[in-house]
Amino acid sequence: MTRWKAWLTPGSRSLHRHLLLWLLLPQLVLWMAAAIFTYKLAERYANQAIDASLSTASRALARQVKPSGSGLYIDFPRAAQDVIEADPDDRLYYKVSSPPGEFILGNSQMPAPAGIPHPQLNQPYLYDGTLHDRYNDKPGERVGTPGAEAGRDINVRVVALYLAYGEPGRPQTLLVQVAKSRASREELAQQILIDTALPLSLLIVLMSAIVWGGIRGGLAPLARLRALVEARAINDLTPIKLEAAPEEVKSLALALNTLLAEVRESVHAQNRFISDAAHQLRTPLAGLKSQTELALASTTVATDPELRARLKLVHESATRSAHLVSQLLALARAEPEAAAAQSRTRFDLQRLAREVAAEQVPRALAAGIDLGSEDAEAPLPVTGNAMLIREALVNIVDNAIRYAGRGASVTVSAHAEGHEAVLTVEDTGPGVPESEHERIFQRFVRATHEGNGCGLGLAIVKEIVERSHGQVTLESVKPHGLRVVVRFPLAAGATTAAVSGAGKGG
Repeated sequence: MTRWKAWLTPGSRSLHRHLLLWLLLPQLVLWMAAAIFTYKLAERYANQAIDASLSTASRALARQVKPSGSGLYIDFPRAAQDVIEADPDDRLYYKVSSPPGEFILGNSQMPAPAGIPHPQLNQPYLYDGTLHDRYNDKPGERVGTPGAEAGRDINVRVVALYLAYGEPGRPQTLLVQVAKSRASREELAQQILIDTALPLSLLIVLMSAIVWGGIRGGLAPLARLRALVEARAINDLTPIKLEAAPEEVKSLALALNTLLAEVRESVHAQNRFISDAAHQLRTPLAGLKSQTELALASTTVATDPELRARLKLVHESATRSAHLVSQLLALARAEPEAAAAQSRTRFDLQRLAREVAAEQVPRALAAGIDLGSEDAEAPLPVTGNAMLIREALVNIVDNAIRYAGRGASVTVSAHAEGHEAVLTVEDTGPGVPESEHERIFQRFVRATHEGNGCGLGLAIVKEIVERSHGQVTLESVKPHGLRVVVRFPLAAGATTAAVSGAGKGG
């Protein structure tokens, strides 16, 4: 019962199986009903045929019984009896009795008719009964003869015919009974059932195949809609296009598109807010930094050390806020909709890495960091948004400079591995515990409280790299340090060998 409940519950099985079950179940019920009806019909017609033959045989036997004075003259030669009893599988049994029940001729074991208190003359009565066959499998051998075996009980169909004879004023009744085994009737009914059920079974199989094909064809648009949804990126909010689909599937797609449009509008509103807020904050923060720098320049430790310390804290806060605003703007530009609006070009990743490393040298020198780059032997052409990938690389190098610590070294390199361009930024700083490698790619998550970062740098990197069909990972460096590895697919037609004419953009 549990299995049937599981099959009949739509949520526990596929829609294909659920529909197939409910379409084939009525067919199975109809098939069983048709089989039973066919068997009963065949049995009915077999009974009619046998009953007609029994009635004819009883009347023919009755004609052989002729009145003779006060008795009966039975003209039934032995040859005729042998013909009737010759077939052991379809033997015809008979009995003549007068008055009814007093045996005269035939098989004395013939079952008597029951429930006929006042029988009508010359009217055949048909009924079923059980007869003890005193004949063995060998025709002509009777029970009681040497070597004979006990008889057997068989189910028979019997016809009883009552006849009147005798002198006027002294009427007497004669009962003629003829019986035939019901085995032939059952065999005939079963043969008709087999001959009918086999084509019905083949028809059911054919109908099942047609129904299965119809279900698959009817649910094909739903399967295509499912494939379209499953193949989407997590941040892909573009409308779903599903042409030539039934109205029900179109309605579902329309509902999904409406939901996606609302989510897309909400994301746009959030991005517009971040972008507008960042733009509005950049000017006052830049002014605040300038004023604090001027105040620090005009204030010495000797004149007012407490005021100078407070101005320094204000300047650091303004610097951190300005960095946060810049990161928020970069994050807004890295969002899927903003990234999609930017053009994708072919450029040399190796040259871009070298240029970014050169631009960050002044910051590295100010922080006491040894920043260098390793040039690849050949260009590394990739396809993507060069401006955003540059932003990602700047964030990686900036993180290394901020957290590696004074006296550490940072190395930027780019090389090819198979069909991928690999960009690495390695530092000899304190590193990040391996348990934090995945978590620090989340927004506003920092692995340390040192430095003045805001926890958006690596989140921006991950967003940009994944939008460019790449991947970014962290690796620990022994004895200490951290390596950021970024992989991009090489541009179409590029190999690990030198590619002449590679893009010079960056």
